[in-house]
Amino acid sequence: MAFTPPTAPTPGAAASGRPVTGPRARLRTGFGLLGPRHPRHTLSMAQVDTLGLPVGDDGVVVGVNGEGQPAVLGVNRPTPFDILLIGGLWTTQVLALRVAATGARVAVETGRPAHWAQLVQAVGGGQSGMTVHEVGRVPPQGASATAPVLVIRDCGMRPPRGRVVSAPWQSVLTLLPYLSPLAPRLMRQARLVGVQRVSPDEAVEIGRVTGLPRSESEALPTLADGVTLWCTERDRQYVMTQPTDVEAGLLGTPRRMD
Repeated sequence: MAFTPPTAPTPGAAASGRPVTGPRARLRTGFGLLGPRHPRHTLSMAQVDTLGLPVGDDGVVVGVNGEGQPAVLGVNRPTPFDILLIGGLWTTQVLALRVAATGARVAVETGRPAHWAQLVQAVGGGQSGMTVHEVGRVPPQGASATAPVLVIRDCGMRPPRGRVVSAPWQSVLTLLPYLSPLAPRLMRQARLVGVQRVSPDEAVEIGRVTGLPRSESEALPTLADGVTLWCTERDRQYVMTQPTDVEAGLLGTPRRMD
């Protein structure tokens, strides 16, 4: 007598042995719930040429450039990154809000904690938000690829050397309200320098240290509130920072003076 082996049960078969088809079969075989069904989106060959996908830099949108395109700062990096901003607290705090919105932690070293209290309350303190520390009292942050950190040094005209320095996944932004004797050294050390409206004498010194063309250094005293000239060794870009409704509610309108 020939032996006929039993057939394997159909995936999704019910306990009764009857096969289960359709959505229930997919559920029982581990594929999860079926999503909604929509008609296919198709393009003709002529339409393909008109299709554009805006792909830009990875980072935090700090405003728009002269062409009206988003200007992005790559703050979270696998290498140490130092930023110097010669400008106002308003722009620094907008940047802090936007960095925190990406999921990075923000640690503020400041001698004026009252100016940051409202921001800390809005973002949320602790290890997953924004923290404020006295000057010279910033603890190690434990930055990593999954937990990047931005350290903001709001320490006045003569910031002391920081205990917490830039490191992989830990960028440091130093805010100078005006040019100071420390500014040339800080500008040379920074990978990125932002300059807002300054006096003509300050503009001359900044142009000398950063190598700005004369036309651009002469324009620095005329910059509007909210405009920053961001400079690297190779590139320069004017950026207008425009607050969202939430940012305007917290910080008000753009301003150079605090």
